[in-house]
Amino acid sequence: MKTVYTIIIGLLVAMSFSSCTDDLNQKPIVETDSSKVYSTPEGYKMVLAKIYASYCIIGQEKASNADLSSFNGQDFLRCLFNLQEAATDEVAMRWLSGDELTNLSFMTWDASDSWVSDTYYRLYYTIALCNEFLRYTDDGSISGFDSSDQNDIRTYAYEARFMRALSYYFVLDLFGQGPFVDQDTPTSAYNPPCYTAQQLFDYVAAELEEITPQLPSNNEYGRAGKGAAYALQSRLYLNAEVYTGTAHYTECITACKNAISLGYSLHSDYSKLFNADNNLRTDEIIFAFVCDATTTVSWGSGTYLVCGSCGSDSDQDPAKYGLDYGWGSWRVRGELPALFGTDFDNNPDSRCMFFTSGQSQDIVTALDEKSEGFYSEKWTNLTDAGAAACSSNDYGCSTDFPMFRLAEIYLNAAEATLRGGSGMTTDEAMDLVNKLRDRAYGDTSGRITATQFNKQWVLDERARELYHECVRRTDLIRYGQFTTDAYLWQFKGGVADGRAVNSRYNIYPIPDSDISANPNLSNPLY
Repeated sequence: MKTVYTIIIGLLVAMSFSSCTDDLNQKPIVETDSSKVYSTPEGYKMVLAKIYASYCIIGQEKASNADLSSFNGQDFLRCLFNLQEAATDEVAMRWLSGDELTNLSFMTWDASDSWVSDTYYRLYYTIALCNEFLRYTDDGSISGFDSSDQNDIRTYAYEARFMRALSYYFVLDLFGQGPFVDQDTPTSAYNPPCYTAQQLFDYVAAELEEITPQLPSNNEYGRAGKGAAYALQSRLYLNAEVYTGTAHYTECITACKNAISLGYSLHSDYSKLFNADNNLRTDEIIFAFVCDATTTVSWGSGTYLVCGSCGSDSDQDPAKYGLDYGWGSWRVRGELPALFGTDFDNNPDSRCMFFTSGQSQDIVTALDEKSEGFYSEKWTNLTDAGAAACSSNDYGCSTDFPMFRLAEIYLNAAEATLRGGSGMTTDEAMDLVNKLRDRAYGDTSGRITATQFNKQWVLDERARELYHECVRRTDLIRYGQFTTDAYLWQFKGGVADGRAVNSRYNIYPIPDSDISANPNLSNPLY
C-alpha cells in the first residue's frame, strides 16, 4: 500500500463554476469546522494528503461524492491526459461522441468544451485547497504545537506551495493566462486579476526559487521534495521561450544538473516504471501521483491509462495486463510506432510496446475505427511478480503516474544544450541520451553518434521515451509542429492525411462560465 494516501480524511470543498474570490477561496466543508481540523499536527497532514490526492481522484468515493461538479465527472489526471494527448500523434480516441472527445481529437474545441472546462476547474480546485491550507500555517496558527510539529507543518506548507506552483504551471502551459489567487487574496466581493503568461511564469519561477531549498532532499514517496521542484523548474525553463518569448535554456540545464546531483538513476527495466509496483522505482521516479485500489480508487488516473489502452473487442487478453477487462478507449496513430521502425513485434528497443495482432498500423477510415491503430502496452496493473494487483473491475488499477522521472531530466538537459544553453557540453548531453538508449536496447547497440544528435532527433526520442506521459502536446508546440504543417499526422485537424490548424489551438480557452463571472477575464484568440 502506498503510504501517503492512507491518511486522507473525509474533506470536501464546494466550489462553483465561477472565478469570483468567493469561489476560488472556498473553505473546506467538514463535519467539524476548520479550527478543529487544524487543531492537531495529524489534521494538517490529512489536509496535505487531500491536496496531493486532488490530482488523482474525484472526491471521497470512486464514482460519487465528488469534490466539485463537472461535466465529465473525472479526475484531473484523466483531464490532463486528454488535453495533452488526444490531439497528437500519440492517441486515437475511440469513443469520440460518447466521451465528448471529437473536438479535442480534431483540434476544433472552443470555450465551452467540457474537458477544457473540467481541467481548468480541477486546477483551481487544487489551488483553492492549497490557499486554504496555507492560511493556517503562519506562526500564530501553529504556535501551540511543540517545535518538532511546527517544523513539520512548515515543511507541509512548502509542499503545498509546490503543489500550487505546479497547478499554476499547468494553467500557464494549457491556458496561457488565468485568474490569480493566493492565501492573501480577499475572500469576498473581489474579482481576481488575470495573470498573463509572463506573470504566471514569473510567479512559478519565483515560488520554486524560494521553496526549493526548504523542501526535503528525500521526502516520503508521493510527496514533493527538492527533486520534484528541480524537475518542474527544468520543464518550466525548457518551455520559457514559448511562454514568454525569452529563452531560459541555461537555467533549464542548471535545474537538470541539480536534479541529477540528488543521486537518481535509471531503473534497469523500462516496463516496470509503468506497472502496479512502480511505487518501488524511487531510483528513477522523482515525483508521482499515487493511485491505489484501497485508498485512492479512481476510474481515471492510472486506471484510465491501463484499462483505456487495452482493447475491449480486440484479440488482446486483458489478464496479460492485470485487468478483468479492457475498455478500448484509445489507440495510437500510425506515426508513433513508425518512430521505432517497421518491426514492432521483435524490436530491439524495449520501449516499442504495442499490440498489433488484428490491428493495422495506420488509421485511414476513421479515427474511431477500432481495427485501425495499434494499442499501447506500456501501462499495466501487474505486480513485479506478474500477478494482477487488484480487481480492476471493482477497484480500478494500482498503477501510479510518474509526473517527473530522471529520463525526462536527461532529455530536457540534452535539448536545452542543443538550443544553446550553457553549463553542459554537447558530448555530456549526448552521453545522457545514450544512457537512455543503453537501457532501451539492453546494450550499446542503440547509441547515437554526433552526426545524429540534433533537435529533431531529441523530439523523436522524447516520443519514444515519454509517450503517454502527458508531455506530447507541449513538446510539439515547442518545436512549432503542433498546429502548423511542419509535421502532419493521421487525422490531424480532422482529415485523414492531416492538415494545419489555426495557431490559436496552441492554447486552450478559459471556460465561458468564468469569462461571464469575472470581467477581468477574456479569450482574445477565441
